[in-house]
Amino acid sequence: MRLDAKFLCSALTIAECPRWKRVEIAFAGRSNVGKSSLLNALAGRRNLARTSKTPGRTRCLNFFTVGERLALVDLPGHGYAKMAHSEADKIALLIEQYLRQRRELKTLVLLIDARRGPQKEEFALAQLLQDPSRVGDCPHLIVVATKCDKLKRAERRPALQRFEAIGAAPSICSSLTGEGIDQVRRQILQIVYAHRAGASSATGPAKTQAGECS
Repeated sequence: MRLDAKFLCSALTIAECPRWKRVEIAFAGRSNVGKSSLLNALAGRRNLARTSKTPGRTRCLNFFTVGERLALVDLPGHGYAKMAHSEADKIALLIEQYLRQRRELKTLVLLIDARRGPQKEEFALAQLLQDPSRVGDCPHLIVVATKCDKLKRAERRPALQRFEAIGAAPSICSSLTGEGIDQVRRQILQIVYAHRAGASSATGPAKTQAGECS
């Protein structure tokens, strides 16, 4: 089952984000980690999110609607060395504000190149979700190890061991071969279904899965 996503709008500030009650699933990762390719693969489309050979092209929050209840949010990539410091700081602040303040955010899909594993930037993003000062429930974290097609079979186990420190088992994924795409899609839909059930019951499964920031 593909996610029938449609582009809605872009936001340069938190104030420009849509006002709605949709479940938001955000996608974050370093520039050139494959966010656009993963979004296209999840939607079963080639041009939903525009891919580029030049890293760092996404400078805003891009919102895509899926049906009546779900929205996918493409966050700007981080870690592009050739970007001006002032622009990089502006993007970092936008991402931090979104992760801290956006009540509609229910899950962060954190993309990490399988060949390098999580670095300080990825640990910082994951930690933001647990911040006690965050508005609303503590979002769920899905870690995706991208570009697994570039790993030899013997390299996979050592590569996955590097992800243990982030505290979430990664989904091995390749937008090129399609490996792992269905698994990531199912994880997203499970979050949506759990939140839908929780919305109709104060003690529903969504609260159990998403948890509360403490």
